[in-house]
Amino acid sequence: MTGKDYDSQLLESVSVRRRRMRDALLYGPERARRTADERLGKLFAGIAVAAVMCAGCVGWSFIQDKLADQKAERSRTGVSSAVVPPSRGLPGLPGLPDQMGSSPRSPEAPPGARDSAAASIGFPPGS
Repeated sequence: MTGKDYDSQLLESVSVRRRRMRDALLYGPERARRTADERLGKLFAGIAVAAVMCAGCVGWSFIQDKLADQKAERSRTGVSSAVVPPSRGLPGLPGLPDQMGSSPRSPEAPPGARDSAAASIGFPPGS
């Protein structure tokens, strides 16, 4: 027996002993039963993750279906899905400009509406 063979046998026996010690620390005296328990735990965790993913897919499909129904309803009724801009003028005061700096008269206000609106709040006409 040479020195190299002895060294390799010693290193191998040390690694085997370390592996056995590590397994004893991790699994205890009943290694076979613990690994089965761990496998069952992993199986149940996998089933739970799969169930959550399936529920997410079903929820996403439901939302997409409802949005498609709403879009079809809008196209059937002729309502545009674009944002409708707010009307010009302040509510209740059709002749006064809104905060966006629009024209002093809204397009739907009759001529002289500005004067009547100003007079209704106490301003003289033409101010």
